[in-house]
Amino acid sequence: MNDHMPARDAATDTRDIEHNRGVAVTARDLKRHYEDGRIRAVDGVTLDIRPGNFVAICGPSGCGKSTLLNLLAGIDRAESGSLRVADRELAELDETELDEYRRSTVGLIFQLHNLLPELSALENVQTPMLMTALSGRERVTRATELLERVGLGHRLHATPNRLSGGERQRVAIARALANRPRLLMADEPTGSLDSQTGAQALDLLEALRRDQGVTLIMVTHDPNVAARADRVLNMLDGRFVD
Repeated sequence: MNDHMPARDAATDTRDIEHNRGVAVTARDLKRHYEDGRIRAVDGVTLDIRPGNFVAICGPSGCGKSTLLNLLAGIDRAESGSLRVADRELAELDETELDEYRRSTVGLIFQLHNLLPELSALENVQTPMLMTALSGRERVTRATELLERVGLGHRLHATPNRLSGGERQRVAIARALANRPRLLMADEPTGSLDSQTGAQALDLLEALRRDQGVTLIMVTHDPNVAARADRVLNMLDGRFVD
């Protein structure tokens, strides 16, 4: 993965570190049920995550991991309980404020990348910045810096169908970092990758977390992935278990 990794731009790294620092996450008796309560996707979750921590959330399919991630990202709303991220109670935010929270605080990485197929790597990384005050030139500069940072400076104009699985995931990581998030969340980011490419993607995430100080929350089935985390939280039937 590092074959094409250039020397880091110290000024860019300093800006990211000063901005990020990581955020604290606090949940108390958080609940999200579906189908009139028959499906208890998140059923009374309580947790505390310190700024800059790397936390892995593990458990079988259907246990509520992805639903919890959606609540933390402000994509879905809890029906009861308290959820504070970066000293903001998410239940108290209106839709405009949630949009701003997602844009300025959260970076999301998905298992299947979710890249726009008709756009180049450079254009995909720019998409989160389209709703910011950055000019077109600033967006291109930022996207180029990020792709160089993840070792894809030589693939700026390639569309997803011309990239390998590992390269697509690195574009997704760069896109997640576009707005300098303080909370980075990854949903099975290595699930569609072979073991070597998956390990390289994890190395990159850990390096970015270490260098930029973000709080990293990762959903995974893989115990080898979880072993890299500061903390491992095991989930079953919507709750954390020992």
